[in-house]
Amino acid sequence: MLNIRSISCNPLQERCYVVWREAPRCAVVDPGCCGRAELDALGELFAREGLVPEAILLTHAHFDHIYGVKPLQDRFGGIPVYLHPSDGPLLGLVGEMPRLLGLPEPDTDFAWTPLQEGPLTVAGIDFEVIATPGHTPGGVCFLEREAGILFCGDTLFAGSIGRTDLPGGEYDDLIRSVMEKLLPLDPAVRILPGHGPSSTIGHERTGNPFLEPFNEPEEEPDPDLEPVVIRGGIEPN
Repeated sequence: MLNIRSISCNPLQERCYVVWREAPRCAVVDPGCCGRAELDALGELFAREGLVPEAILLTHAHFDHIYGVKPLQDRFGGIPVYLHPSDGPLLGLVGEMPRLLGLPEPDTDFAWTPLQEGPLTVAGIDFEVIATPGHTPGGVCFLEREAGILFCGDTLFAGSIGRTDLPGGEYDDLIRSVMEKLLPLDPAVRILPGHGPSSTIGHERTGNPFLEPFNEPEEEPDPDLEPVVIRGGIEPN
């Protein structure tokens, strides 16, 4: 069974996910933990579940998704951080937006490993990396196909899509990513976005108002998907 815990981080309420099959091995998706209190909350989650992170997966390089990367990498012996290389240049720009919002700048002095589209196994979990440029040039989603879970960052939300008015954003690329890469997935696949509640591919395919020109009739979900435990503020539909 796939286990997932989430915590809300920083003033933008970014969702950080911790995912594992068998403790102590786990992966952390988009650790936006900003400040000691949020890092301590994540550490308490590790301790409570008996977890030790083996990797950090980044859906993209915006500041609100990377606050906790450097502290976690330092604490856990330089664990690998996976990022698409097209988002590498954004790390040099992450200070601009938080300064405009009166927020602290993240420490971007961390080593990272380039991602590419295709299979990726970390912490004993088989992910499929799906390149979804648009919100950022190197945006990706992480699909755990057996359990039917998609960590989709800021590409797709419940009832919305990612913004494209920030540096590197491109609306046409985002729409292509959603239409060609995400909506063809099984309708029962649950999306866990970088902000806000969870949803399913089927629900977004039929009811997302930002995709109205492309909406299709809802399909029956796949009854054979593996059960998944999701806790920490994510309520099943």
